[in-house]
Amino acid sequence: MQPKWGIRGMAVAPHSLASQSALAVLREGGNALEAMISAAATIAVVYPHMNSIGGDSFWVIHAPGKAMGGIDACGAAAGLATRDWYQDQGITGAIPFRGAVAANTVAGTISGWGAAYELSKKSIGGRLPLSRLLADAIHYAEHGVPVTHSQSVLTEKKRVELTPQPGFAETFLVQGRSPATGSIFYQKRLAQTLSQIAKKGTNDYYRGELAELIAKELQKLGSPLRLEDLHRHRAKLINPLHLSHSLGDVYNMTPPTQGVVSLMILGILDQLKLKQYSVDSPEYVHHCVEATKQAFKVRDQHITDPVYMKKHAQEFLSPSFLKTLASKVDRNKALPWGAGRGPADTIWMGVIDGEGRCVSFIQSIYHEFGSGIVLPKTGINWQNRGCSFSLDPKALNALEPYRKPFHTLNPALALFKDGRSMVYGTMGGDGQPQTQCAVFTRTAIYGLNPQDAISRPRWLLGRTWGQTSDTLKLESRFEPALVNQLRQMGHDIEVLTDFDETVGHAGCIIREPSGILQGGWDPRSDGAVASF
Repeated sequence: MQPKWGIRGMAVAPHSLASQSALAVLREGGNALEAMISAAATIAVVYPHMNSIGGDSFWVIHAPGKAMGGIDACGAAAGLATRDWYQDQGITGAIPFRGAVAANTVAGTISGWGAAYELSKKSIGGRLPLSRLLADAIHYAEHGVPVTHSQSVLTEKKRVELTPQPGFAETFLVQGRSPATGSIFYQKRLAQTLSQIAKKGTNDYYRGELAELIAKELQKLGSPLRLEDLHRHRAKLINPLHLSHSLGDVYNMTPPTQGVVSLMILGILDQLKLKQYSVDSPEYVHHCVEATKQAFKVRDQHITDPVYMKKHAQEFLSPSFLKTLASKVDRNKALPWGAGRGPADTIWMGVIDGEGRCVSFIQSIYHEFGSGIVLPKTGINWQNRGCSFSLDPKALNALEPYRKPFHTLNPALALFKDGRSMVYGTMGGDGQPQTQCAVFTRTAIYGLNPQDAISRPRWLLGRTWGQTSDTLKLESRFEPALVNQLRQMGHDIEVLTDFDETVGHAGCIIREPSGILQGGWDPRSDGAVASF
């Protein structure tokens, strides 16, 4: 399949309106950071089952001639979020996936928008006002937006489970029913909240009038979050993790995300000389899956809030460590596999502007519709990221006040030795590192264009959104001979549909040294590439 082309700027998102919001900003002279803020606001409105302003986000950023950068906009656990507090609520086994008790971490994404806005102004000449960047989102929330098939289907799938949660039915249902595809979906309370942020700035969400209202609403619904938790939150500027690959430099997000996992997989495959096998051959898929198993083992033993880690994540990307992991891969046999880290609804988006400035961005509420609660006055659907914490004090991701939860989120960016740059990523729990692997290897190693790399059939080991099994899942467009050979190698195979959302919503943009841009979007999503 042919990619989309551009020269002055390009954006890709899993919803076409978000891509168009970014493109409009680029056309007005905005830079990649400004364009991504606009896209982030829009997609929080038009794709509400996947993300919201009540979630977290992460950014990996590159501007030619400047050091790599990143933004960690992950909220920490509430000060009251202790094992004793949950015991007082009658909860001793595991933190529930839904409800106010699952809304136990600060929503950080708005602080990320603010950090990106300030970085844009200070470092790369950003000049557009915040009100302009949020204008599309405010309009779609106030005047409505057509419901996507994805939103309609997922609402119906989760309707019975989530209807008891405060505010869910009033926000996401129409007279008790799931909204029909193509019907108009309004979020007028959210429009007012976004308008206030546009007027008073992102800081109002954490330390202003809006923060006071949010805190009161959360407490009234039964969340452990308080105003003090919002006050202490700040987005953090970080140096991304770095993999020295034979083809160039690849970057991803630091813990508490699994960005290091995505990089380890690519590093292991680089050690194994993947290109000796044909793209999409049984050997290709096998080696990608087996590299994933090795990286997941490291993740499940080490990756958590970096304050609690005994090793720096960058250590896992050293050539010697990657060589050791590569030596454990059996080229002919599938190694035993345990269990994944669970589902995650998310959006990934990418922007590259005419000056070559690149942004890889990801925003999430964890499970579909997050905790399920919607704050009554602000209209904010709050995330349930903190349900990933364990109430076992000996667990790697044990619940502690002010601790950051483990995130599957990880936006990726590559700078190749031949002068090309690439932003790429996807949504989807355990599937994120694997789809990143598919997109990176198919483009960088085998030379496929971004659209072809994304559209070809994909695989998934473990779990992602909507899935509970830990099988190796293959889209049905893989040849039967490939499926049979993988089974003979010992893989426990489950066959999905032709273009299955289970394997994620991917996107990719490549910029040539000449300035030519080519991009690909995922036909499994409602997305698009927008360029000029």
